[in-house]
Amino acid sequence: MRLQKKLKMDNIHSSLRKTLEELRKGNFVLIHDSDKRENETDMVMAAEFVRAEDIAQMRKDGGGLICIAVERRIAEKLELPFMSDILSLGSDEFPVLRYLKADDIPYDKKSSFSISINYRGTFTGITDTDRALTIREFGKFCRRLNNLNNKDNLQREFGSKFRSPGHVNLLISSGLENREGHTELSTALMKIAGLTPVAAICEMMDSKTHKALSRKDTILYAKKNNLKFLETNEIKDAYRKLQKVSS
Repeated sequence: MRLQKKLKMDNIHSSLRKTLEELRKGNFVLIHDSDKRENETDMVMAAEFVRAEDIAQMRKDGGGLICIAVERRIAEKLELPFMSDILSLGSDEFPVLRYLKADDIPYDKKSSFSISINYRGTFTGITDTDRALTIREFGKFCRRLNNLNNKDNLQREFGSKFRSPGHVNLLISSGLENREGHTELSTALMKIAGLTPVAAICEMMDSKTHKALSRKDTILYAKKNNLKFLETNEIKDAYRKLQKVSS
């Protein structure tokens, strides 16, 4: 049964219902985390629907780093490492890595960064077309994971389709109960919508202030472009309801 059918939609306010519909159509939504955290808004859409024109929009209207947010269970099934773990393991051979530990992040305890990838069918990997292909194919691959149960075959097929390093960073969710970053918020929102919990995300930057685009301006952008705007608590509340229905 699809997850959105499990969730009692009458318990979710109409604005969020419309947001889920937009995600299922392959459209962007905007997620603001908190003014007590990064105080940033990300452009978010389901990875499996990403097209070259979506990358162009994120690049021009967002301006931050275009990444793929991956649900924790998917990352565990693929045995994807956090970049911090890779640096720690490599520090014996490359001592400089010991001094690069990300232990002073002002708004969080741990980075969600994992490896970076390119789809093997790309050329340089950086063009709008190439990044869209990498993100879309990764989303499709993750959608098929339940049909690939053998770990060796799973990892072999993953490697046959993608190479690393690449031009799209993977971010691993630590679970919304443990961390409230855009990685967790976007993958949780995909689950609420009944989609593969893999999302393309990009921070919205401000070329005038050279900082993150303010919450006020991202709301104006959302209204101008007919996009749905969500806050952290809206996603958390709906996700808790999903967990209750699924348990």
